[in-house]
Amino acid sequence: MKIIGITGTLGAGKGTIVDYLTAHHGFKHFSVRGYLIQIIKATGKEVNRDSLTHTANELRAANSPSFIAEELFKEAEKTGANCIIESIRTVGEVTALKAKGNFKLLSVDTDRRLRYERILLRGSETDQISFETFSANEERELSSNDPNKQNLSACMALADYHFTNNGSFDDLYVQLDQILG
Repeated sequence: MKIIGITGTLGAGKGTIVDYLTAHHGFKHFSVRGYLIQIIKATGKEVNRDSLTHTANELRAANSPSFIAEELFKEAEKTGANCIIESIRTVGEVTALKAKGNFKLLSVDTDRRLRYERILLRGSETDQISFETFSANEERELSSNDPNKQNLSACMALADYHFTNNGSFDDLYVQLDQILG
């Protein structure tokens, strides 16, 4: 059983990697975003990037910087199958999951303008924003000294495998197959 986490910049291709691993390699998918959306909807709040970030930060502050990822890791272990946890965003999550010994972290990045164009095409409820808002959101999430807040740059630096996704889907799939081989 393999448990893989994925981190990366906004719109870089985390979901594409998840889709490929689930469809072609039989991985089970666990989503931080999905976990948070359930909590937000249960409180009757609107789901958007701010509410996702705020809820995640609150849960981490109340429990531990690794709380959300560890909850998903427990669920993944119960399956006994290969699993991927999507959207690792704090150093505490990386550290806690790597300490479990059965975990590898992937990171993915892409040119910012290309990522913005991709999120507009994706069209999810949190993606209908201007390039300026997209850039501001990313800057806020790239680094923080608060262990309960997102620090994508540090997480990406701790990854076991790094992918650049400026090409086609097939280019990305070749990179994935090489590390899974």
